[in-house]
Amino acid sequence: MDGYGGGQVRAAERPHLEAGEPLMQRAADGLARIVGELLDDPAVRPQDGPGSVLLLVGSGDNGGDALFAGARLAADGRHVAVLRVGSRVHGAGLAAALDAGARLLDGPSDADTGTGTAGAADILRAAVTPDADRLAAVAAEAAAEADLVLDGILGIGAGGGTSLRSPARQVVDAIRELARDQRAPFVVAVDVPSGIDVDTGAVADDHVLHADVTVTFGGVKAGLLTGPGATLAGRIELVDVGIGADLAATEPLVRT
Repeated sequence: MDGYGGGQVRAAERPHLEAGEPLMQRAADGLARIVGELLDDPAVRPQDGPGSVLLLVGSGDNGGDALFAGARLAADGRHVAVLRVGSRVHGAGLAAALDAGARLLDGPSDADTGTGTAGAADILRAAVTPDADRLAAVAAEAAAEADLVLDGILGIGAGGGTSLRSPARQVVDAIRELARDQRAPFVVAVDVPSGIDVDTGAVADDHVLHADVTVTFGGVKAGLLTGPGATLAGRIELVDVGIGADLAATEPLVRT
């Protein structure tokens, strides 16, 4: 399996984005399809019914991917809940999810739900928000009730292996704590588990949500195949968004 760096993937995406190709929509469609298959898999969810999903949504495009996938899942009759952990949110993605029937749980008190430019730096900021403990409690309760948690906090735009900051850090810790009580939900990472270095798989600390499955877009990220990231990623599922030929002409960072 070939693994590509974040810069390589962004370079492969660039001409397609400039041409107006809907890469995010393709990613979200593939993510929703895989999550739907997992919810219907008795090995993942033995219960009857449509299944429930908790979206952990960060400020950047990674959160947008999760929200648009959540919209598709909600439209298919799944129970979808959204928890914002960044100061901003992908406005179009949030509107699509809510219009489809997703439920907005909570978010930072200063969160911007408009369509302004969102960035992963908001998740990585050093300041501790006063509502971190409140969001952690909401996350723990919602994750314990959900069949599946979608980690859409950070993606390839976040930089290498930077530790999560408040409130995302407390939210992740609260969900990780459920595993100690043997109540851990099934976790699907959006593109990469939040907090790993996309190129090397390194992590700054252990405040990373261990994924059962990572759904990655366009090309497998090198950090999913090496270092701690290879363990934290779980099973890797690749969604074709139309950049495969571009990446095939690029020397991968990792070959396994």
